[in-house]
Amino acid sequence: MNKRQRRKETLFAYIFIGPQLFGFLAFVAFPLFFSIYLCFAEWNLIDMPTFVGFSNFTALFNDDVFYKSLLNTFIYIAITVPCTLITSLVLALLTNRKLPFKRFYRAAFFLPMVTSTVAISMVWLFIYQPYGGILNTFLGFLGVSNPPAWLQDSNLARVAVAIVSIWLKVGYYYIIFDAGLKNIPADLYEAAEIDGASLFTRIRRITLPMLSPVMFFVCVMLFIDVFNMFNEVYIMTQGGPDYATYTLSMYIYFYAFQQFDMGRAAVASWVLFALVSVVTIIQFALKRKLVYE
Repeated sequence: MNKRQRRKETLFAYIFIGPQLFGFLAFVAFPLFFSIYLCFAEWNLIDMPTFVGFSNFTALFNDDVFYKSLLNTFIYIAITVPCTLITSLVLALLTNRKLPFKRFYRAAFFLPMVTSTVAISMVWLFIYQPYGGILNTFLGFLGVSNPPAWLQDSNLARVAVAIVSIWLKVGYYYIIFDAGLKNIPADLYEAAEIDGASLFTRIRRITLPMLSPVMFFVCVMLFIDVFNMFNEVYIMTQGGPDYATYTLSMYIYFYAFQQFDMGRAAVASWVLFALVSVVTIIQFALKRKLVYE
């Protein structure tokens, strides 16, 4: 191959990778490095950024609302991650057999995932209405004379929003578990059944170990998903009452697009990135330790 042909092939190679390279530089690399600069600057989206040193860090870590949003985020994780994991796995186990209308069940479970979060949150907002809402009306039929104000009570609001988040996420992870169950060889179950193993023994000794890679993937994705939880909280409570449902993503949104304090929003974004990275690294370390043991 002569030099002219080599230059021609190199030129065509750059032409083909050019759009992807431009997209990476414009929408990934530049925003990434610019957000690092904004951590040390003050910018309102209109004027030129002004270097302010560590003022944004000081303002963030002295803000009580930031710590409330951080606490709420971890509370959502503690509720949503295990409940979504268990519910989606149980639904996959229940439908992983010959059932009438199996396709209908799968479509029904997955439907919330492909439905607008705004529409779903509005429906649940009506369900949680203290007067005339479906849930409290049902509780009234059961004899509850003073049903709770689900979204107005600081303690109940977190649980109410977490239930909506679980309902939104279960369908997606149900499909993942369902696909994982189909990859388990049927011979293993047949051999265990011949040996007299009960249903729970087969699940504990065969299903759960064979599903461990899928469960690991689901756990990682769930943690990332809940760390970024925003839509349902913003629509249903807007972080209230008294910041009881305020998340870290809402904190970033508030300072970025309502206060136009991009510096503090950038610092909070990197805190969120650091938390997600630490949790993911811990999960990978635990997974590696379990594999080697």
